Amino acid sequence: MSIAVSVAAPSSVEIVCDDGVVLHGHLWPRPFGSGFGTVILNPATGVLARYYHRYAAFLAGHGLDVLTYDYRGIGASRPADLRRCGYRWRDWGERDFDAALRFVFARDPGAPVMVVGHSIGGFLPGLAKSAPVITRMLTVGAQYAWWRDYAGDQRLPLFLKWHVAMPALTALLGYFPGKRLGWLEDLPSGVANEWSFRRARMEQSHPEDERDAVLRRLAAVSAPILAIGVSDDELGTPQAIRRSLAYYSGSNATQVLLSPDDFDKQEIGHFGLFHSRHAADFWLDTLLWLRDGINPWPGRVLA
Repeated sequence: MSIAVSVAAPSSVEIVCDDGVVLHGHLWPRPFGSGFGTVILNPATGVLARYYHRYAAFLAGHGLDVLTYDYRGIGASRPADLRRCGYRWRDWGERDFDAALRFVFARDPGAPVMVVGHSIGGFLPGLAKSAPVITRMLTVGAQYAWWRDYAGDQRLPLFLKWHVAMPALTALLGYFPGKRLGWLEDLPSGVANEWSFRRARMEQSHPEDERDAVLRRLAAVSAPILAIGVSDDELGTPQAIRRSLAYYSGSNATQVLLSPDDFDKQEIGHFGLFHSRHAADFWLDTLLWLRDGINPWPGRVLA
């Protein structure tokens, strides 16, 4: 398969959520007629959609339409006043991703709809009411940030950073000033606090009368999932990914653990696989799953 491809410039799009919030993103069209469907790229928490643009262009060049977008409160979808927006982490799945699904389905009804989700972006899909239309999912380091799942040697500093410093600064300022600190992007208080005070059972961060419905939505997803972890990812550890996958009880999920050695790298971490240095290896391999449903790493499957 060729790596160097010609890709048309993406078009700017607006995605209207059911509560009237407008998200901003880009649609990356495939450069030739028949394709393999549409991929929705879900970012990690506090990461701009543009971080994934090179990967989106790569997928488009290999026959997949791709939608990238910023969640409410982030990047191009940030409101004028972040302090008073009231946005929550779960809104990104229940409203934003649901709107993205409806957007691509309306654009090309009946065509396959795939999801590539990074970190929280790989867990959010099951919160959307429209999630049963998903054809296939590829997740990378997907988890919902229960602190006891962090890598053991990093657990204390990560706990102090995300579960002590972040809620304290959020309470002081009315939002989390992540960009100023160099800790990802700024976050609405609802998003930051839902991360900081996350419990072992994800549904416990939802109102009690909504929890059963949330669990049913997650279980209703039947799309097969290929869940990728990396051995030096301090957030998306095998146990964190396994905890998240347990909610997708209706899916045939395969968990894979890769290592930097697999790509002749010294480190990859939580973000590295979406860097263009992986175009000739990881990116190319993901096409086997997205286009054909074939796991490219059968020797790395975790039992």
